[in-house]
Amino acid sequence: MSNETINFTQSAADKVAALIAEEENPHLNLRVYITGGGCSGFQYGFTFDDSIQEDDMIVEQQCSNSDNSVKLLIDSMSYQYLKNAEIDYVQGIQGEQFVIRNPNAKTTCGCGSSFSIEDDE
Repeated sequence: MSNETINFTQSAADKVAALIAEEENPHLNLRVYITGGGCSGFQYGFTFDDSIQEDDMIVEQQCSNSDNSVKLLIDSMSYQYLKNAEIDYVQGIQGEQFVIRNPNAKTTCGCGSSFSIEDDE
């Protein structure tokens, strides 16, 4: 699968690298996935995974302060809902969190972790 349509920011990569260092397992990757649920129909999930599946899309991002890079994994089912999305890590007045800016989301919940999509039919 092409990785041209997912933007995995350097800020997100830096945070993932820090979390992986805390886990003391350099084989971990960040997996982003979509599940049914939440107040808008779909919700985002994040987990660490040390295995890469055959249908995974892999986005590799260089970290800002080292020669390290980290990998973002997205399964093929989730990828269809995340095309052209940006995975970022932000620090602001509301705290620190991973954020997904998803142009496919028709509506999003106030929590930012739930969304719905336009029905093409």
